[in-house]
Amino acid sequence: MAGPRSILDPPLQALLPPILVLMLAQAGSAAAAGSVRLAGGLTLGGLFPVHARGAAGRACGPLKKEQGIHRLEAMLYALDRINADPELLPGVRLGARLLDTCSRDTYALEQALSFLQALIRGRSDGGEAAVRCPGGVPPLRAAPPERVVAVVGASASSVSIMVANVLRLFAIPQISYASTAPELSDSTRYDFFSRVVPPDSYQAQAMVDIVRALGWNYVSTLASEGNYGESGVEAFVQISREAGGVCIAQSIKIPREPKPGEFNKVIRRLMETPNARGIIIFANEDDIRRVLEAARQANLTGHFLWVGSDSWGAKISPILNLEDVAVGAITILPKRASIDGFDQYFMTRSLENNRRNIWFAEFWEENFNCKLTSSGTQSDKSTRKCTGEERIGRDSTYEQEGKVQFVIDAVYAIAHALHSMHQALCPGHTGLCPAMEPTDGRTLLQYIRAVRFNGSAGTPVMFNENGDAPGRYDIFQYQASNGSAGSGGYQSVGQWAETLRLDMDALQWSGDPWEVPASQCSLPCRPGERKKMVKGVPCCWHCEACDGYHFQVDEFTCEVCPGDMRPLRNHTGCRPTPVVRLTWASPWAAPPLLLAVLGITATTAVVATFVRHNNTPIVRASGRELSYVLLTGIFLIYAITFLMVAEPGAAVCAARRLFLGLGTTLSYSALFTKTNRIYRIFEQGKRSVTPPPFISPTSQLVITFGLTSVQVVGVMAWLGAQPPHSVIDYEEQRTVDPEQARGVLKCDMSDLSLIGCLGYSLLLMVTCTVYAIKARGVPETFNEAKPIGFTMYTTCIIWLAFVPIFFGTAQSAEKIYIQTTTLTVSLSLSASVSLGMLYAPKTYVILFHPEQNVQKRKRSLKATSTAASPPKGEDTEAPK
Repeated sequence: MAGPRSILDPPLQALLPPILVLMLAQAGSAAAAGSVRLAGGLTLGGLFPVHARGAAGRACGPLKKEQGIHRLEAMLYALDRINADPELLPGVRLGARLLDTCSRDTYALEQALSFLQALIRGRSDGGEAAVRCPGGVPPLRAAPPERVVAVVGASASSVSIMVANVLRLFAIPQISYASTAPELSDSTRYDFFSRVVPPDSYQAQAMVDIVRALGWNYVSTLASEGNYGESGVEAFVQISREAGGVCIAQSIKIPREPKPGEFNKVIRRLMETPNARGIIIFANEDDIRRVLEAARQANLTGHFLWVGSDSWGAKISPILNLEDVAVGAITILPKRASIDGFDQYFMTRSLENNRRNIWFAEFWEENFNCKLTSSGTQSDKSTRKCTGEERIGRDSTYEQEGKVQFVIDAVYAIAHALHSMHQALCPGHTGLCPAMEPTDGRTLLQYIRAVRFNGSAGTPVMFNENGDAPGRYDIFQYQASNGSAGSGGYQSVGQWAETLRLDMDALQWSGDPWEVPASQCSLPCRPGERKKMVKGVPCCWHCEACDGYHFQVDEFTCEVCPGDMRPLRNHTGCRPTPVVRLTWASPWAAPPLLLAVLGITATTAVVATFVRHNNTPIVRASGRELSYVLLTGIFLIYAITFLMVAEPGAAVCAARRLFLGLGTTLSYSALFTKTNRIYRIFEQGKRSVTPPPFISPTSQLVITFGLTSVQVVGVMAWLGAQPPHSVIDYEEQRTVDPEQARGVLKCDMSDLSLIGCLGYSLLLMVTCTVYAIKARGVPETFNEAKPIGFTMYTTCIIWLAFVPIFFGTAQSAEKIYIQTTTLTVSLSLSASVSLGMLYAPKTYVILFHPEQNVQKRKRSLKATSTAASPPKGEDTEAPK
């Protein structure tokens, strides 16, 4: 096994600086005056924080009853049991040298140097040979120092790091019962260091898992300056970053020597990010207590949600008289059990039977609040004198300190390693053999790393390649009892052993006891909102609504719904857009259909009347052939309403293209032919008695059908070039509010193509109107001239009103209804005007005044007779 060479090697021994020898000698003298010593064949060192750190330049402060005395007595208890066990190290008695670190790393280093005295005994003996006292008397020689084969301790990580740096130089294995800094897992720097408690990297992983289980993603960290606090927070930050989903709002460090007001400043800094209510705290007991006090002073009781490391654990001292601030705190502690045997041992300790512990008298005074001796001071007069009959647990409160189990396990780990080493190197020997005198530290380390046994709590004790114990933690929460924080206590709420098992139902919180408080930078976005991340802070975001036609694709993205869809009401998805059309039952369809039905009925009645009275003067005078053509056009105009209301399809759309302009073209072609004929006859009569050409019925029909054929040919070309079909237009009614959006089922005809379909008819209408105006001065014998003129004037007014209504509603949500209704009503009105002005009077006379339906005497004026001479088959005049 590679490692530093022992100081016992002759070459290295020769290089040992004399100053180090002097330091070791001085340390040994100081430690001898303040240490617990047990004689034995193999000696174990022990480092315990019997006293707190001193103030005002003093090395040591007040006695630490639990962390100091309980742990030290746990090692003595373990040694007593091992030495009494005939199966473990038979014939070998373990001794001990137990020192006080005073919770300070530099002081602990001075104390630990005494463990190295035996290693330099040979060198120091060489120096004594030259020493002579006055008179030649040889100097007095102190008892030789014990050779420490392994060290149990220390408690604080900073102390263990300081001591480990020295012990590794002398190949002395070290097993800590409380140091958890991840830094100590570095086997290249601390190769002789092991521990029976898991490192903070496991603890940090457990705390990250707790935070994630509670649904928190935004927390702050608080650490005491030093290896334990800083390494713990660093591990937590690194693991949370790797795991993702947890962001650190602030990382605050408490100075080793805090100034007045420092903790109030800490609370103010934490409140700079008030949403980060979860506080991950790796701090010593004193710092935890002062943080809680500062939170109470700031009137923030119940605001912070503490998650404490094992330095808080299930201890009462950090929260004594601060229980209301600590309610809800979740703490973590390496899995442990109370050792009943130690309780029986410790509760029977007294001043008489425990003289080996030099600090037990001080503990006695502290524990029972009495004095063993009186110094005559005023404080002593007010304190009772100890009787020595007091009993632990009877006359004072007692609760086993949490690390007692691990102290016992650390001692037993060394004992089991020595036992295995003894069996291997001294087979068949009882007691030590030359192969173990002295005990080689490197070999012992190999056996320590290989031990595996059930510890004092029944859980396996073992080490990995870095000397770390497996991670097993109990999780506690400080809960109020009966609504009173002062009568509360720590309740077990879960465990962690590589994976978290947290009983969420067992958790209680201030406010709503069963609802986990939030510690989040930003509240979760509502359905239909996306997260807009804050740059540099992955757990903070702003919520933006997916508005309009956008829907939420994932928590970060909004996209537009496809054209034929609209978003759900909560914008979490898309749904098909409803499709609408003008139906037969629609209120918008009622007026056009009513007009069309009445118009078709009236047109049919007129046609029937004309057919029945086909040879009467009125029918003949009106131009029977063109009248039937005109009435057919009027009928088609009324009939187009039904095609406009019918459900769009290929056949319906083709019929719309064909018949939309056919009826009007047929009507206005007939009217144009009539007005043109009248105008030409009148103009020709002014100049000559010869009739103008193309005024016969056949010619009139040819002209009419010729004009109409232009429309038919154009429509047929359109149908061939672009076959008709129905479409669903989702843009027409794509309103600002998606809830009002509709797809419109219609034919593939744009507004312009629809007007273009009627354009030729409108041209004929305008031309016909021009001729009507020109023919307004003809004699009254041309009885159809003026009715045609009035018909065209009225028709122009109707279509002039149609254009702004039709195009003015192009952006309306009701466009499909308004435009269809406007178009069909305009067509029906124009047809009704033609029918009413041209044929209603004639039909009235034919049906109700048949006596007027007779031929009048022919006029004798030749010019007039010539001008008015109708083609064969027609009479000159109709009766008035």
